[in-house]
Amino acid sequence: MDSLTPTPTHTPEFQAPLEVTDGQHSALIDDTLALLGNGVPTQADQYGLTEIDRWTEVLRASEKTGLAKIIQELTTLREQLTSDSIDSHTLAETLATLGAETSKVADDASGGYGPPLAQLGKLLIKLGSSLSR
Repeated sequence: MDSLTPTPTHTPEFQAPLEVTDGQHSALIDDTLALLGNGVPTQADQYGLTEIDRWTEVLRASEKTGLAKIIQELTTLREQLTSDSIDSHTLAETLATLGAETSKVADDASGGYGPPLAQLGKLLIKLGSSLSR
């Protein structure tokens, strides 16, 4: 690497296993619901960023269709939360889109994931609405 090559700004700390068990999916949903139940994570809250990284890696490792938009929105959300200046309106739009996409996935989810994913979708939309006020 030469001195003109830009240094990567972020390397995810969490590396998802190739196969994620049902228990791990459930734990991830539960952890995220608990995190968001306390409001929007702040920049100082590295746990929130870690959760975004976990979701991104788990969804990338999944073979389920229809997750590309969610992965894209998670990437956008991470960029917004780590930006020097956060625009609450733009952040609200990202959360609302993420919530809507999560709700779509919840409608087709099997294995008991539908209700908790629907709850997560509603919570994301609610957080987006609270930021846009």
